[in-house]
Amino acid sequence: MKSSGSKPILQAENLTKHYDGVQVVKGISFDVKKGEIFGILGPNGAGKTTTLEMLETMREIDGGKAIIAGIDVAKNQDKVKAIIGVQPQTPNFEEKTKLVELISFLASCYGEKVDAIELLKKVNLEEKANSYPENLSGGQRQRFSIATALVHGPKVFFLDEPTTGLDPQARRNLWDLVKEVRDSGITVVMTTHYMDEAEILCDRVAIMDEGKIIALDTPKKLIKNLLAKGFKKEQHVEQADLEDVFIDLTGKALRE
Repeated sequence: MKSSGSKPILQAENLTKHYDGVQVVKGISFDVKKGEIFGILGPNGAGKTTTLEMLETMREIDGGKAIIAGIDVAKNQDKVKAIIGVQPQTPNFEEKTKLVELISFLASCYGEKVDAIELLKKVNLEEKANSYPENLSGGQRQRFSIATALVHGPKVFFLDEPTTGLDPQARRNLWDLVKEVRDSGITVVMTTHYMDEAEILCDRVAIMDEGKIIALDTPKKLIKNLLAKGFKKEQHVEQADLEDVFIDLTGKALRE
């Protein structure tokens, strides 16, 4: 996990969103530093996905302001779309079109030319270059979705619950891929329901509940603060867990 002392590449100030007269995002403010993995955590209905969708220009910002790489999200949506990558919860692709063709087509939409095979290699899908999206497994679709979101070299990459429904091998493989994306110089903003995932991947996390950010810090600092309040639980110090056993017995390699 990398620490980052650089200035923010994303700034959100008093963001609000209403649905049918109900305020679901309630004036939240946070920033994301260049080169970090930033997590947004919270129970269902907390406002996580809505927050991401406002930053991604997919939903109108009702109040407040969001700035990405110096660009006002509400005022310059096309410019923002050109510098961000987005992986939705349930990616959809044109059927009966080969992966390599989809990569090249999507790159052309941004006025870019890419080596489609090389990009597929980065997500361990080069052997599927001539396959169709509808024939991919869940983990393969998620990795392909990441590849398609990176065709234009975005500055910020948004992922919404990227490992939901994946088996342990695919989940850990995706963790490695997210780290590689970050290490390539792309800032990552993600939501997840898995606390172990957030603790392993995220440099900092914002915890949301009922439309508000109720805590924001590094995972280690948040845990330290909880312990300082006197929190205790029964401890079982183990060097491995059941997922480690599963991976050891079945192998770390992807099953696809």
